[in-house]
Amino acid sequence: MTAPKRISFQVVRDEVKRRIETRIWPQGALLPTETQLAEEFNCARATVNRALRELADQGFVERKRKSGTRVKKEPSKHAKLEFSLARQTVERQNSTYRYSLVERNVVDSPGWLASQMSVAHDARVLHVICMHYADNRPFQLEERWINIAAVPEVEFADLNEHGPHEWLLKAAPFTEAEVAFCAVSADGRLAEFMGTTTGASMIQLERTTWRDGQPMTFARMTHHPGYCIRTKY
Repeated sequence: MTAPKRISFQVVRDEVKRRIETRIWPQGALLPTETQLAEEFNCARATVNRALRELADQGFVERKRKSGTRVKKEPSKHAKLEFSLARQTVERQNSTYRYSLVERNVVDSPGWLASQMSVAHDARVLHVICMHYADNRPFQLEERWINIAAVPEVEFADLNEHGPHEWLLKAAPFTEAEVAFCAVSADGRLAEFMGTTTGASMIQLERTTWRDGQPMTFARMTHHPGYCIRTKY
């Protein structure tokens, strides 16, 4: 028996996707089993499994235990949202980036946060407020609550030079995330931070993250008036 090749899951994913898009496997069609696909591509079954999981996440197939994998009858495309650091976004605009830590405190989780993150009401969280600037103009106000039980080392982390998002991506990257976009009107506090007028329209992004199923962070990022978010699909 020929040993499995070191083929990447991306190769399998892209070929299966091509067959779906060209109707070789039409809507509703049952795909070959993982074992059959592994034999066809001469690769490990785990490679096929990961390829099919990605296609399911992208809305091309649906997988049911004991029923196999089928092409979705109404395939959907999911927008791809890049979680860029504020620093990276500012520098891509050819602007000079600056970061400032405004406040950090260890507090007991307030009720609304406990519900948002599904943690105990008395869970210890690190509350951080910081500002990101582009050419010394307010770019983003970041307010973040971090579950210390999920990331114990963050309690004493140095966040004076780099923001909590940047620190977390290096020290404890998340595995799952839920994102909400909101249109808000600046109250007095937001207006002061962002250098705008009360009532100005702004985009606010809320993101809850988990690490291997454990609630990790809740962050609220408010961007300057006129900020634009782009996605790819």
